[in-house]
Amino acid sequence: QVQLVESGGGLVQAGGSLRLSCAASGGIFSRYTMGWFRQAPGKEREFVAAISWSGSFTYYADSVKGRFTISRDNAESTVHLQMSSLKPEDTAVYYCAASIYVDYVRTRDNYDYWGQGTQVTVSS
Repeated sequence: QVQLVESGGGLVQAGGSLRLSCAASGGIFSRYTMGWFRQAPGKEREFVAAISWSGSFTYYADSVKGRFTISRDNAESTVHLQMSSLKPEDTAVYYCAASIYVDYVRTRDNYDYWGQGTQVTVSS
């Protein structure tokens, strides 16, 4: 079992930045594709970004491309999401997730482990 704990959420003004972190324990972190998803009130949970086990490949939703950057530190078993130029529409609960799959990383059902989420609120 892999346990994931997110941190770094908060309230920020539009145009600002936040850095989310996710700490993993209980498994071999470097075996997993890691992803970030988000869920706004009344909406489905959607893909934000993902990173391959080695960190060599990254994937982004079109809505965040060029503004968000995902990274990982396998030695520390952590994954980060640097968010810049934040917009009110980025407001959501952000979830960290781990997947054994190397393909279809944008598919929510392919992720086996999930964190509890961290709230990000962007004010206009």
